[in-house]
Amino acid sequence: MHPSAAAAPGPGPGPDRDHDHDQDPGVDRDVEARIRALLDRMTPAEKVGQLNQLSGADGMIPDALARQVREGRVGSILNEVDPRTLNELQRLAVDESRLGIPLLAGRDVIHGFRTILPIPLGLAATWDPELVRAGARMAAVEAAACGIRWTFAPMVDIGRDPRWGRVAECLGEDPFLSGVLAAAMVRGFQGDDLADPTSLAACVKHFAGYGASEAGRDYNTTNIPEGELRSVHLPPFRAALEAGAATVMTSFSDLNGIPATANRFLLTQVLREEWGFDGFVVSDWDSIPQLTVHGLTEDARAAALAAAEAGVDMDMVGHAYAGHLEALVASGAFPEARLDAMVANVLRVKLRLGLFEAPCTATATAPEPAAPPAAHLALARESALRSVVLLRNEGGLLPLEAAALGRVAVIGPLADEPREQLGTWVFDGDPSLSVTPLAALREALPGARVRHVRALDTSRSEDRSGFAEAVEAAADADVVLVFLGEEAVLSGEAHCRADITLPGAQEALVDAVRATGTPVVLVILAGRPLALASVVDKVDALLYAWHPGTMAGPALADLLLGKAAPSGRLPVTFPRVTGQIPIYHAHRNTGRPPTPETFVHLRDLPRGASQLSTGATSYHLDTHYTPLFPFGFGLGYTTFAYDALRVEPVTMPPDGVVQVAVEVENTGSRRGTELVQLYVRDPVASVTRPVRELKSFRHVELAPGERRTVTFELRGADLAFPGRDMTWVTEPGRMQVWVGGDAHATLGAEFRIMEPQPDS
Repeated sequence: MHPSAAAAPGPGPGPDRDHDHDQDPGVDRDVEARIRALLDRMTPAEKVGQLNQLSGADGMIPDALARQVREGRVGSILNEVDPRTLNELQRLAVDESRLGIPLLAGRDVIHGFRTILPIPLGLAATWDPELVRAGARMAAVEAAACGIRWTFAPMVDIGRDPRWGRVAECLGEDPFLSGVLAAAMVRGFQGDDLADPTSLAACVKHFAGYGASEAGRDYNTTNIPEGELRSVHLPPFRAALEAGAATVMTSFSDLNGIPATANRFLLTQVLREEWGFDGFVVSDWDSIPQLTVHGLTEDARAAALAAAEAGVDMDMVGHAYAGHLEALVASGAFPEARLDAMVANVLRVKLRLGLFEAPCTATATAPEPAAPPAAHLALARESALRSVVLLRNEGGLLPLEAAALGRVAVIGPLADEPREQLGTWVFDGDPSLSVTPLAALREALPGARVRHVRALDTSRSEDRSGFAEAVEAAADADVVLVFLGEEAVLSGEAHCRADITLPGAQEALVDAVRATGTPVVLVILAGRPLALASVVDKVDALLYAWHPGTMAGPALADLLLGKAAPSGRLPVTFPRVTGQIPIYHAHRNTGRPPTPETFVHLRDLPRGASQLSTGATSYHLDTHYTPLFPFGFGLGYTTFAYDALRVEPVTMPPDGVVQVAVEVENTGSRRGTELVQLYVRDPVASVTRPVRELKSFRHVELAPGERRTVTFELRGADLAFPGRDMTWVTEPGRMQVWVGGDAHATLGAEFRIMEPQPDS
């Protein structure tokens, strides 16, 4: 079960106790001795240098940068990917600086390096920790070959507002699923041994609460009650750290009035004292000087002091520590012992990475990057295939029978865009490796005439001059495959949207091709959930492909033509309209929850309706209170039935265990994989609890007619939550449990947690 469901541990070693870090059990005393020896030799300027991260210069080494490296005033470089340049920088640091401390080279390796996987939200749609781990391992191998040893991933901010551009980079709306996948990603990046030259140190971000930015606007304020912070936003971070994540990045955002980069509660109390983290914390880009912009500090000097006192170890390109920290120590405003603890945290990660023994990459002499191995492309194809979610399939239109297709119309601006299918945060991805849907379909259908009409220049275009050709192609086809959604630039950092319907004239294009009467399959490529209520009923089938990466085309062709069956499931709830946001499965009930009996749409209100004519429950008058598609939803090419749900025993102590078993049967005519999901609710608690909480899931592959018992284990610790005093507690009382194919599962049962028995 998810490690973060257990009760919170007692305080661990904090930054003021690092002098006796080597007395803690499990600590590598050789590493700690080497850290102490280095600290004893370092000047204050050299210590501050280890906390200073600078950006690279696109394959060049300016004289000023070389001088700073020689003087020991740089601890880390980011955004330099030329291996020869990185090796020369390392040579300067190791051979020409006084102490020979190597640099740590970082890069945003988010969902692949050269070979690009689906965006993280798409990877989350696989619900497959092993596949996610394998993808991160592949990315680490490719990036490490260039000299990168640190990635700023995974991002585990909970994404419950799809207007937020960075929802593309998150692992969904649920803390349990996000935590499981974050831990898998950490294990993939870091491998079995951080010192392996193919390993990257993971950096779990953004600590904490960034995904709750007001109105889905990046960098914006977040106001999160502590109970919500601890039960929703912090568990994925803890899961990643328990998987061994070496570093943590702070959030840009203000959290409850104190920006995260100066938030001692987060960075010292929770991270160090409660969780015992002994890696290092890096600010986000320039976020230390931005404390002054927030209005928290007077100037950069005060910002440097606030961040250091809160627990930020490394300054990402903000120059605040380099400019002020040495003087703050000299004046007595900041204790040198605290500075030593910060430096020790950075050195500890460098030593664990083996940088002192092997600072350079072995492939630096290669004139050009090698082509990705076939295994990497195969993994990208499998990841893309497993990430796609089938949302609609009226009349079983899909899969298409290739032999019956004589004329296929491929329409839309995203059918043949090698770069756009890669998605956001792709600095090093190679679009020349991309296989587009159009190319893959033409290869898969050699006997058919595949006609491509772009129809719109971009996903944002309002120009309908290409519609006539699209309609002509659609009318002449056996099936229309429409590729719509968002270009990569419409999601990601600082790319937020107020209206998340299909942009431009895309819906009008759907209307135009639908009017021909030819069956329409809509394939959406996007960086977020879109509000599709006005579109979904106009198409016969709908595949949601996110931004699927390098091998998007072959994966989609396999699914469309039945060489594989869709198995992706939604890691986020899909709203009907933008105005429903935020809408998510783990909401609280309220005192006046909407019901079918109380719901009245505004179009049904009679003339002269009274103020109380709507039943006075919690919903919007102009849309339904349910989502368009619930969390966990996804169709396949077969069907499944659930029955015989049972819980044994029906009572348990708070530290006990129950078994939840259910019978699952493939009731269709094709082999398929079902994602069996388990949800719980604590209906009466000292703090109101969500109506549904995901607690476990299992992939089950069944042949037609095959029936299998699926059993889950629920521990008392899995049912714990932060009580009124913020202590994690498993409370006695009735518990409800449901098992099914999405968060709206109806097959349920109950059990009871008993009062703890006094020791006899």
